[in-house]
Amino acid sequence: MMYYLDKLESLKDVFGTVNISLQLDGLVVDQHIYPIVDDVIILLNPAQYPNSLEKRIEGRDNNPLGVVDFAEDIQFTFGEEWRRFPDILPEHRREFSAYFDLVDISALKESRVCDLGCGIGRWSYFLKDSCRELILVDFSEAIFTARRNLRDCNSAIFFMGDLKQLPFREGFADFLFCLGVLHHLPTNALEEVRRLKRYAPVLLIYLYYALDNRPFSYRFLLSLVTAIRIFVSKIRNYAFRAAFVSLTAVLIYCPLIILGKIFNIFRRGRFIPLYEAYNGKGLKRIKQDVYDRFFTRLEQRFSRREILGLKDTFANIKVSENIPYWHFLCADKKGL
Repeated sequence: MMYYLDKLESLKDVFGTVNISLQLDGLVVDQHIYPIVDDVIILLNPAQYPNSLEKRIEGRDNNPLGVVDFAEDIQFTFGEEWRRFPDILPEHRREFSAYFDLVDISALKESRVCDLGCGIGRWSYFLKDSCRELILVDFSEAIFTARRNLRDCNSAIFFMGDLKQLPFREGFADFLFCLGVLHHLPTNALEEVRRLKRYAPVLLIYLYYALDNRPFSYRFLLSLVTAIRIFVSKIRNYAFRAAFVSLTAVLIYCPLIILGKIFNIFRRGRFIPLYEAYNGKGLKRIKQDVYDRFFTRLEQRFSRREILGLKDTFANIKVSENIPYWHFLCADKKGL
C-alpha cells in the first residue's frame, strides 16, 4: 500500500475514475477491490490466479470480473520461464535497441508508457529513465520479478492482469509496446493489435514472422520444430524441461551458430538457421529462448503483407526491415 500512496492521481487517470482509495492490502476502484501483493495490483479474476498466488491472498475480499476462460498452460509456462531466467542480461540491451529502432525514445520523456506482457520487465528496465511513467502488465507471476528488477524505479506501476480484460480507460497511455506476446494468444493476434488501439495512439508490436523473407528450407525446418513443440509443451516435469532446454541449446543452437560463423566468412551466414538471431548471445540467453519457443503451445506467425493489412485500422504502419522480424510501429496519425 505504501508504494502507491503518491500514485493515486495516476491510478485515477489510468482507470478513468476518481473513486479510488487504498486499503491495507488492496486498491478500491469504484466497487471493485483489487488485492496488492508485493507492490503488484492484482487485476485477475480469482479463477485465473496461479496456485501460489491463490494461497497468498486466500480469504481476501475481492470481486470477480467478467469472463474466466483463459489459457492456463500459457500462464504457467511464462511464469516458469521467467522464474528460471529472472535476470536482465547484457544481451537484453542490444535486443532493446533492435526492437526500438523505429522509436524516437527522446520523444517519450513526458509520456506514460505501457509495457503490455512485460515478463521480467527487461524492456522497461532500459526505458525507465526515458519516460515520465511506466505501466507494466503481465498475466503471469513474472510480474513479481519485474517489480524486483525495477525496484529502483519509483515511476512504475505494476499490474497482474489479462490484457484481454483490462479495466483501464481508453487512451490511458501515450505509447504502448507489446513484444512477443500476442502471437501466443488463442485469438487472432492481428485482431488483438486492432483492439489495442483503444489504449494508446502509438503501438510498438512484435509478432513471430511467417519466414516470408526466407528460403523454403526454413519453413520446412519450422514444420519439424512445430511438431516437436506441440508434443513437448504438454510435459510440465521440471527435470525434463531443464534437460531438454540444455541439450537443445548445446546440441542444436550452438552448432548452428558456429556453422553460421563459418559460412559468414563467405558472407553466407544468413542461410544458416538461428545464426543471425543468436550470434553473439550467451548460453543463458539461448536457453531462455529455447524454453520460450518449445514449451509454449500456442504460436501464430504473420507475413509482412498481413501486418501491412492493419492499414485498415491505423493511419500509418511502419515495419522494420531489421531483425527481429516482424516488429512494427502503428499509429493513429500520419508521419511516424
